[in-house]
Amino acid sequence: MDLIELPAADGTAEALLARPATGSGPGVLLFMDAIGLRPRIQEMGERIAGWGYVVLAPNVLYRDGTVAEIAPRRDLREPGAREEFFAEAMPRVHGLTSDLAVPDIAAYVQTLRGLSGMAEGPIGTVGYCMGARLALRAATSHPAVVAACAGFHGGGLVTDEPDSPHAGLGSARAELVFGHADQDPSMPPEAVDALGEALLAHGLTASNEVYPGAPHGYTMSDTSAYDEAATERHFTELQALLARALPT
Repeated sequence: MDLIELPAADGTAEALLARPATGSGPGVLLFMDAIGLRPRIQEMGERIAGWGYVVLAPNVLYRDGTVAEIAPRRDLREPGAREEFFAEAMPRVHGLTSDLAVPDIAAYVQTLRGLSGMAEGPIGTVGYCMGARLALRAATSHPAVVAACAGFHGGGLVTDEPDSPHAGLGSARAELVFGHADQDPSMPPEAVDALGEALLAHGLTASNEVYPGAPHGYTMSDTSAYDEAATERHFTELQALLARALPT
């Protein structure tokens, strides 16, 4: 996976780019978690690329610093390290409001679709933690382009604000898959239920499941939240979604 630069709404953002062995295929936007672009995101992007997709993972927090500048300084598997990092990172996450994120997403979509080797046609999006919100916003703000949308251990997908990510589902055309963390304060049962009700109300093909026993951040093997079984389940469901919506 290569580190490249791309234009974003308020400057230049770094991004990881992975291609399948053939060099070409449908495109997938991968939206990182709050920890940033790092070897784990690279591993995940390369695994998705191995299924036949061109994968672009932008540094969505570029306004706060480069990939290196916002990277953790401790091993997040150590006791207390993950919590310490998030105390520093959450102001950056909260600062990425919808009015900033939506123009950024437009730039990322344009870059992905303009890459050499990109197959003509729709793209997919997948996001983790805060990235799940961005993946959903991509599907709702670019409904003619995004055919597959997935979010895993996402937080804040349903809020009381007018710009809640789920509020735009009426415009979405993608098939959607959500794999929620169990007992997640950022996506409690009532929010999961509200998301499911909105998906149903808009007639969308969707899966909206809680992964039993899986904590928030369960896919991230470089942190203390990692859950191997839930991670492998998420890869299975993501691969199946992409195969249905974006056959290679």
